[in-house]
Amino acid sequence: MSSYSDNSKISPNNAHQARKRFGQNFLHDQNIIHKIIHAIQPKKSQNIVEIGPGQGALSYPLLDTLGKLTAVEIDRDLIAILNRQSTEHGKLIIHEADALKFNFHQLAKTGNKLRLVGNLPYNISTPLIFHLLEFLDVIDDMHFMLQKEVVQRMAAEPNTKIYGRLSVMLQWYCDVDYLFDIPANAFIPAPKIVSSLVRLRPKAQPLSTLNNPDQFAKLVRRVFQQRRKTLRNTLKQYLTEADIQALGIAPTARPETLSLLDFATLSNAIKVPIQ
Repeated sequence: MSSYSDNSKISPNNAHQARKRFGQNFLHDQNIIHKIIHAIQPKKSQNIVEIGPGQGALSYPLLDTLGKLTAVEIDRDLIAILNRQSTEHGKLIIHEADALKFNFHQLAKTGNKLRLVGNLPYNISTPLIFHLLEFLDVIDDMHFMLQKEVVQRMAAEPNTKIYGRLSVMLQWYCDVDYLFDIPANAFIPAPKIVSSLVRLRPKAQPLSTLNNPDQFAKLVRRVFQQRRKTLRNTLKQYLTEADIQALGIAPTARPETLSLLDFATLSNAIKVPIQ
């Protein structure tokens, strides 16, 4: 899903057909919009950036509070609508770009980190979240509407079926708060899934030292790609059974049973680069 719409602000001349290739479903439920704005708690001096503003359902109330808002939008037809209609609410600065390739560092200001908000298209939500992990040094927090099952995976605990790569990577770097669900009928067109609002806050301090963050990411990806296999099988090129045992981790363990610190311990012990 992507983009937002307050239909009361869209005239027939500005009607925009949702585009499947951009994963567009426009938010129109005013009660949900108000609930999201309340969760974000925007303040006038904050550097808020909206990913996928769509038809402005969140953009306009944010502008009413902030006076100025930055957005990243790929659909030039929507950009034209937003440029026409946003002026009565404040100054909207739109970057026409694919958020998956966008360099968010360019929007950061000294002493004023980014607060990201958005209704992320479910067809690119996971790769976009991983892309945003590259910019955590300039991000204060993120509020995103996502497919409910994606948010559940983000917040999942070990020893559950949905605990996986997304859970480990997000929870290592961020505090994950599953806020509330959003029904399909809050959007036009209504998607076939329920959405949820999640808050991600980069951790002020890491849980532990990572000798090589890139190695950590490769380890997490590797073991969850073969999640039915034991560690001694998935990591046999890098650690012996005795090595794993010496770390205080069972060589027969499967990845969904490991804690975040277990993954860090394994990563730090591996000396050969993981492919």
